[in-house]
Amino acid sequence: MIVEQIYTSCLSQGSYYIESNNEVAIIDPIREIDSYIERASKTNSKIKYIFETHLHADFISGHITLAKRTGADIVYGPDVETSFNILSAKDGQEFKIGNITIHAIHTPGHTLESTTYLLKDENGDEYAIFTGDTLFIGDVGRPDLSQNSKVDSKYLAGLLYDSLRNKIMTLDDKIIIYPAHGEGSSCGKNLSSETFGTLGDQKKTNYALRESMTKTEFIDELLDGLDKPPKYFPLNVSMNKNGYNDSKEVLEKNLNPLDPDKFEELISKRNAIVLDVRHQDDFAKEHIPNSIFIGLDGRFAPWVGEILEDINTPLLVLVPNGREEEVITRLSRVGFDHTLGYLEGGIENWKSKGKLTSSIDSTEGSVLKDLGNKSNNSILDVRSQSEHQNESISGSLNIPLKLVNQSINQIDFKSKFFIHCQGGYRSMIAASILKKNGIHSFYDVKGGYNSIKKASLNT
Repeated sequence: MIVEQIYTSCLSQGSYYIESNNEVAIIDPIREIDSYIERASKTNSKIKYIFETHLHADFISGHITLAKRTGADIVYGPDVETSFNILSAKDGQEFKIGNITIHAIHTPGHTLESTTYLLKDENGDEYAIFTGDTLFIGDVGRPDLSQNSKVDSKYLAGLLYDSLRNKIMTLDDKIIIYPAHGEGSSCGKNLSSETFGTLGDQKKTNYALRESMTKTEFIDELLDGLDKPPKYFPLNVSMNKNGYNDSKEVLEKNLNPLDPDKFEELISKRNAIVLDVRHQDDFAKEHIPNSIFIGLDGRFAPWVGEILEDINTPLLVLVPNGREEEVITRLSRVGFDHTLGYLEGGIENWKSKGKLTSSIDSTEGSVLKDLGNKSNNSILDVRSQSEHQNESISGSLNIPLKLVNQSINQIDFKSKFFIHCQGGYRSMIAASILKKNGIHSFYDVKGGYNSIKKASLNT
């Protein structure tokens, strides 16, 4: 028996490859499916089933393409309606893969159809559960992401409480938990950086599995402090239900080198957003006016979804040389399939044609090293609310990055102000949003709060 977690860091997402006696099951595949097929071909194995723990909202699954390429059956939990053929697993239904068995456990709560898959080994012993977004390491799935308008979050939270207590917590403590997401995902509040663990450990450390917790307490704690779901989530659900183009087709269509004149023409003609994915220091130095920065080496795809919101937005990208295919591929993971092309020759080619550039004023953390000041109302902190509450500069204004777009009118500093996050990545995204909205009177703090704190300690 082979069980392999395939973790895609930029999505904070885990998919799974399970093999026994030359038969394979894939759980929650990402949109590019070649790696699964290559793994199976190494042992001359056949992909028999593609299990989906639920209808994913935060990424495009590879289930449809993988089924077309391999002939595998797509398996969902109960009552899922799609535009393609699926097997709708009943609670308790079993599926054979070689000498092992996958047992479907309907665990509604994150969504109505959410299903946990219990893996039994060659001896029939319970080995692991693939929990999707029902149970994470350190957290449980949000109950406010369902696209079913007939149910509300409190009702789903109550279902999740029952699913956890009656169907998961009754399993052996030694069983391994393999969730669909880890730290950084918007599908939960405080996911661990660990990507798997045991049920016994989670019973000791996961707030949602407290033995003494009542259903009312569970619902209240689960719903407390939830931000609004990202606006691109329903669009991803629709693609996962109704179909999408093969990621290779998207790459072929979108991988278009554009000279500066054509690039500039498309900005106005197609009302396209210029997305600059270089390092934040390169963006600060010079960039195309009104472009949005979201660096490729951060949590790129989820932030694109959070900030740009509409997957149908036409994009023009400014990319580090040689990484053009990577950008198009990673955009397609969250359904952004409408990239018009990339700037051939990059910013240097743009400047060589005499076209204008803009820049961001930056400063070192030492400028803000006085963390003990009584009031400092010239600082914008774009970290999360929990980060700000844990440790921050007194008097700073906290607007989490995901809310900056809709909170422009709150940013009304009377003189030049400072923007910071934890390490410098998110603050540069915020800076690009502000400049696009006509706000220019700020400094970005290089290295973020880490550099501010370091400067203070070194004083």
